[in-house]
Amino acid sequence: MVHSGIEVLFQGKNFLRLMGGLWTSVWIAGVSLGFGLLLGTFLGVLRTLKNAVLRIVLRLYLEFFRIVPTIVLLFLVYYILPRQFHVEVSAEWMAVLAFSLWVSAEFSDIVRGALESVPKHQREAGLALGLTKGQLFVHVLMPQAFMLELPAAINLATRVVKTTSLLMIISVMDVINVGQQIIEANNQQYPSGVFWIYGFIFMLYFIVDYPLSLISKMLQQKFSANL
Repeated sequence: MVHSGIEVLFQGKNFLRLMGGLWTSVWIAGVSLGFGLLLGTFLGVLRTLKNAVLRIVLRLYLEFFRIVPTIVLLFLVYYILPRQFHVEVSAEWMAVLAFSLWVSAEFSDIVRGALESVPKHQREAGLALGLTKGQLFVHVLMPQAFMLELPAAINLATRVVKTTSLLMIISVMDVINVGQQIIEANNQQYPSGVFWIYGFIFMLYFIVDYPLSLISKMLQQKFSANL
């Protein structure tokens, strides 16, 4: 009997396994973004300080994570860190560590650019009103910088979600890894199953990322209209 191949999605627990793999990808991306955005905000603020040495160090931190491919970063964290420091952590949390450091580096540049983009007269007006530097930062600079950095932060989130497709190289049971296992287990019975499995995975990534892209685009248009 010739099968169309789509049956492989609903064979046994394949569908539930794929959804479980998607959840693994999403929670790793979400937790990494949470940690990365917090650290990136702190580093971004530090990059606006008039300390040449600090700015150079943080610039090198940014360039390191921009230059080193994410796949290499995952290998470094997963294989070298446990051996050198005898750290016993699951592959999922190793991935969170790697992605969090990458996100923090990228977001620090977004925060720095947003803070430095706030018009100078806004700072001068705040100081003229008697605000301290701390009050100026909290009540004037950060609210405006937040609106400037929000679209870029959402774009970064879509990149992180897509990059979770690399998790299979460190044996994390993400949606790609689960899909590959299903294909290998059902290749003889469903030769065209590979098309349906990867097509379904594509659809899952699209469902997660496309709304984020739309939100980012709408925010950019709204911000441009208010300039």
